[in-house]
Amino acid sequence: MTRARKEQLDAGGGWGGLPPVQAADEDTLGERIRVMRDRVSIRWRLTLTYGALFFMAGAVLLVAMYLIVRSVLDSLSFTLRLPAGSPPSLADWLNEQSELLANNNTNAVLEYLVRQSVMVLIGVGILALILGYFVADRALRPVAQMTATAKKLSESNLAHQRIDLKGPQDELKELADTFDAMLTRLNVAFDTQRRFVANASHELRTPLTINRTVLEIALSDPEASEDLKALGRTLLEVNARNEKLIEGLLLLARSERELAVRKPVDVREVAQTAVEQLAPFAAESGVTVTTDLSAAPTVGDPVLLERSISNLLENAVKYNVQENGKVWIRTGMADGALVVQVANTGQHVPAYEVNSLFEPFRRLHADRVDSAKGSGLGLSIVRAVVQAHGGNVAAVPRDGGGLVVTIRLPGR
Repeated sequence: MTRARKEQLDAGGGWGGLPPVQAADEDTLGERIRVMRDRVSIRWRLTLTYGALFFMAGAVLLVAMYLIVRSVLDSLSFTLRLPAGSPPSLADWLNEQSELLANNNTNAVLEYLVRQSVMVLIGVGILALILGYFVADRALRPVAQMTATAKKLSESNLAHQRIDLKGPQDELKELADTFDAMLTRLNVAFDTQRRFVANASHELRTPLTINRTVLEIALSDPEASEDLKALGRTLLEVNARNEKLIEGLLLLARSERELAVRKPVDVREVAQTAVEQLAPFAAESGVTVTTDLSAAPTVGDPVLLERSISNLLENAVKYNVQENGKVWIRTGMADGALVVQVANTGQHVPAYEVNSLFEPFRRLHADRVDSAKGSGLGLSIVRAVVQAHGGNVAAVPRDGGGLVVTIRLPGR
């Protein structure tokens, strides 16, 4: 390796660091102006437009006043009357002096008029920019209201979240009403989809229950052959997985709706219950669960919150290392928000794959496609439950392998 190449790698220009910065092409003046224009907000663009129009109107008014005053001054004439017998040369000299004095006075008046008008135009122009900013802010207030409403939207509050803009029937009111109508249609579509999933899942539970009953009866027959019993046990496992999948779909459909139960709950107790329920499964898998539970009061549905924490713990145990696996869970308050954090040891998770794990039926690698591990709805249910409670959930890869999943909910 040459010395220059080694210096390039040490500086971070090779595969071990950031790519080298490419020399940018020189932008033309027009491109620079376009880039600067695109960076200016619409509020400032309206303000500058108001100011520019005012300056243009003021300049036109100044020119018109200048021409009017000049024409008036030019129309003024002085006639000198001398006593009889005055020499003609004296009359000519006096007329020249009067014209010169009139021109000087005219120029002085026009100069003073222009100077004072420009100063007044600059002062009033600055005032026009300030007033233009507030006028633009008031004009854009309905747009800000639409933006704030759009930021608050989620599948759980589509039923009642609307802009409901008050005011005259202008273009902005029409835009807001159109947006509200679109939200109504979206709410109907989402609700129809959730009802379909729930109804389909309910309809599928009955035949699966019948299948399980028939298989259990067949397995209890003492005259059944070993091959038949092996086949029955396999079918029972498949049936159990399908039942779990349908149960997950029902819970997901329920979680995406608006909360029907809202009551005070301490998530520390919910987490403790989830840990106790998962303790046998963790012990069977050889995973040690470490808890650090502090008071975390909130308002919501205790059953859904318990299920979401149980899903996190179950995933943390399932997708762990083969030996000496560890899971950590802690609850508490941070900056006025309730925080639940679950971390585990496990395989390395690429950062670009983390967000996709919250999608339904999405798994990480081929080894997670194994149907025996789960239905792929665990993290999707967690996200739906958290969003229904007005919170958010995020995951980041853990140093050394595994994930760190953090839930933030509004505190009570």
